[in-house]
Amino acid sequence: MRAIFLRILSLPETFLSCLIITLFALISQLDPSFLQWEVQRSLSSHIWELAIMAIPMTLIILTAGIDLSVGSIMSLSAITAGMLFQAGSSMPLACGAALLTGTLGGFLNGFFIARMRVHPLIITLATMATYRGIAEGISQAKPVSGFPVGFTRLGQDEWLNLPFAAWVFFIMFVSVFWVIHRRALGVHVYAIGNNETASRFSGIHVNRILIGLYTFSGFASALAALLFVARRNTAKADIGTGIELGVITAVVIGGVSIFGGRGTLVGTCLGLLLIHETREFVSWHWNRDEFILIVLGLLLIVSVVFQKLLRHKQNSS
Repeated sequence: MRAIFLRILSLPETFLSCLIITLFALISQLDPSFLQWEVQRSLSSHIWELAIMAIPMTLIILTAGIDLSVGSIMSLSAITAGMLFQAGSSMPLACGAALLTGTLGGFLNGFFIARMRVHPLIITLATMATYRGIAEGISQAKPVSGFPVGFTRLGQDEWLNLPFAAWVFFIMFVSVFWVIHRRALGVHVYAIGNNETASRFSGIHVNRILIGLYTFSGFASALAALLFVARRNTAKADIGTGIELGVITAVVIGGVSIFGGRGTLVGTCLGLLLIHETREFVSWHWNRDEFILIVLGLLLIVSVVFQKLLRHKQNSS
């Protein structure tokens, strides 16, 4: 019993839960009004796109990979939908093209990583610049707005007091959680992160899985782009600028090891909650970007140090 208790205490999710409880306790003393449901609902409207993108990012980092191009794919997908709509295409066709664009962008990342053996950091850094350049080039850095009401309602209407994007996230989370914990794919993802070479020798289809994960990441980025455009009723080439930092930070703070093989989707969700509440509270009171960056940086440092200590303890035991 004692061993089980100590194991629970050593989990990153336990550490994160304690941090979140401490944060809420501190906020309740400093500004109780911040925790009111209406305030929280209004401040969380933009977090769902990031959360959707964090799900495939979790799987990618579990394989010891990374995808820096998610923000650029988001921008390119949004502009694709906007330019096609502006050119006279129907909104369903524009949305389909945007999803196809994002999916293809992710597939190319996976192809170069799995088949050409290019390091994920290098290729996604290259495609990050390429995709963003294409988005800015075809749009001439001009926004597109005036989308039909039927489309914008997807980003602005609510069901059971939650936006449509939240329900998309919940469905995606439950689906991926089930696959990871109930299907062989989940075991294979963790195995690749622990030792890719051994996974290849054991018969795991490493290339197929990696290509699939990066393709999924591209699709999720495109889906997030459409939800963003629907919510803001505008498509711009810079809507995804910097979002990759938020996505990766949430995953790493959530306890997913950058070395692969360790971490959970639940941890990612806790990481998202922690950085979202911290960022919004700092913005709510001071509205200073530098304060937000400092706080997020400190949270990331604390998380990485904790992971390092935990990894050292587990290796020595």
